[in-house]
This record gives sequence, C-alpha cells and structure tokens, in this order.
Amino acid sequence: MSEAQTSARVVLIAGPTASGKSALALALAERVGGTIVNADSMQVYGDLRVITARPTPAEEARVPHLLYGHVDAAVNYSVGQYLADARAALDEVHRSGKVTILVGGTGLYFKALTAGLAAVPPIPPAIRDSVRARLAEHGAPALHAELRQRDPAAAARLSPNDRTRVARALEVVEATGRPLVDWQTEGLPALIGADAPRVFIAPERAALYARIDARFATMIDAGALDEVRRLAARKLDPLLPAMKAHGVPWLIRHLAGEISLEEAAYHARLDTRHYAKRQFTWFRHQLGDWPRMAPEAALDALVRALAR
Repeated sequence: MSEAQTSARVVLIAGPTASGKSALALALAERVGGTIVNADSMQVYGDLRVITARPTPAEEARVPHLLYGHVDAAVNYSVGQYLADARAALDEVHRSGKVTILVGGTGLYFKALTAGLAAVPPIPPAIRDSVRARLAEHGAPALHAELRQRDPAAAARLSPNDRTRVARALEVVEATGRPLVDWQTEGLPALIGADAPRVFIAPERAALYARIDARFATMIDAGALDEVRRLAARKLDPLLPAMKAHGVPWLIRHLAGEISLEEAAYHARLDTRHYAKRQFTWFRHQLGDWPRMAPEAALDALVRALAR
C-alpha cells in the first residue's frame, strides 16, 4: 500500500483528553463508513479500559475499532511498536475499503505517523533493568549528570528531573554506544501523507476542565477502582507506562490506605488537567499546522474534506 493510497482514505483526529475525540470519531465513522484506529498510548492497554476512557463494548460494536486494549500492562510499549501495529491496521482497513479514522491524544504517535520515527534499536532488558535500578536508588538528577558525560546533547534538552526521558536517553547510549541524536537521522518512514485530513479538537478550556472532573467521577462509578485494584495486585514495575496512567498512582495509594478516595480523586483530576494543558502546548509547537476546531464544527469539516 502506497502512502498516496493511505492518505486518500485516512483522517487524523487529535486533541486533549476529554475533548470529545472518541465521540467525534464514532460519529464520523458511522457517517462515512469508517474504522476507528487508536492513537492513544494508554488506551492500548487491556488492563485499563475504564480509567483511560476507552470506547465501551457497545461503542465498539457500532463500528470496527483497532489497536484498543491489545497490549498487556507488563509491556513497555514503545512508539516504534505502535508504528508497526499502525502499519498493519492501516493495511487491514485499506483492504476492507473503509476510511481509516485515527483518533487519540498522544502527540508522539501522530508525529511518528506523519513524519516517521528515529530507528532506535530495542533496548536489552538487562540494560533497562540496570538503568531503572540506578534511577530508583540515586534519583533522576544523578542519572542526568551521568547522561551529561555520555550524551551532552540529550542532557542539554532534558530537565534533570525528567525521570522517564533521562532514563530513556541513558538506556540508548548504553545499549548502542551512540547518543540519541545519532539515531534521529535514521529511521522508519511516515505512514500518512500531508494530504490526509486532520484536525486538533480545541474546546474552550473551562468547559474541558469541567468535563475532566465529571468524567473521573463517572469512571469511579463505572468500576475504575476495581480495575486499578486488579492492576495493583499484579505488582508490576511502577515505571511501566500503564502504571503511570492518569489516576492509577493516586488510586493505588488510596487502595494502600495512604490517602482517602476524595484526595485520590482530587489529585487525579488535577494531574489530568495539567496533562491537557501540556497537550495543547505540545501540539501547538510540534504540529502547529493542524487546523484547530471546536468539537461541534469538526464533523462537517471532516466529511467535506473526505468528499474532495
């Protein structure tokens, strides 16, 4: 399947958490005959349906959905793995003759889909375990100091307190003997061309925050606490992406008796609001050419774009 074939029948819908992206994708899929493909890094995990606001079974029954809940929480799922899975999903939808509707809030996924990805090889588990052990024992600033000696360019771009990215950069240089910047000129090609219709859903900020607050209460009513209890019982590495999903660390602390449910809910909502703000900023700087629309205007605009 060529990039031109892909782009002609692909729509990209991005936006901050709780902005109405999934509802828009579902309405569009029913209108144009589409298959929805996930582009959210937390909704890939099978353990986390409720707490990540994945489409419900009833919604998934209305139109085909791909790349939702197909990864175990014990897996450190990477952007490279997502890109490989997305390629297979795009091929599947193309063969079916339907429109592919990629929807999610993970900017790195959309950037990889439309701009390609640096070809960092897999990190051996022994190196990853060693870096994480040092991170747990000495903290991120100590690893940042080490990174400054081994990969000054990466260290200059990263905050000394950015645990995830500092550890990742150090893993790469330890595993490959090459700094991260060296890998950014080699990599996987883009899967989606510049002609594919795309939109960033940008609701009014106060309304978005109100939706975030209301949605977390709905999650609790829908069984999020039991879902997190089952996840906590697995005793997985707390640095795994699934263990850092919004709400999960706070609810685990509540289940351990450290804080009340009200405190956990307050901090989970606050974290989610901060994340939504970072999503606005990231897309503005990294994918600033994407049209920004209110949710109520996007459906007709995308239908018109597909008809051209």
